[in-house]
Amino acid sequence: MASIRLREALPEFAQELESLLLASKEPELATQIPETQIVRRCDCEDDFCATFYTNFEPSDRPYKDAHCLELDPKEGMIILDVVSGRLACVEVLFRVDVRTRLRVLFP
Repeated sequence: MASIRLREALPEFAQELESLLLASKEPELATQIPETQIVRRCDCEDDFCATFYTNFEPSDRPYKDAHCLELDPKEGMIILDVVSGRLACVEVLFRVDVRTRLRVLFP
């Protein structure tokens, strides 16, 4: 699969992410959720990892001018890698629901 819109792949998670961003006073990032696409998942084999990369992939790695934003979900951990105000990576840990779906979409 080339890419899929986050809201199509993981609708409940997308809503949760948008709500968490608004609660964290990050409305600019929250407005990106409707257009965010998942382009690939993390290829590590850690059974707790459900990290994925978005349609915004900066050319400079490691990312220059990046910052991490840790959100406070009720379950698991969510850490966003933000580069130049854009969502580049969504680190999702200890979320079986997200991991299971990503493994189906991106085997």
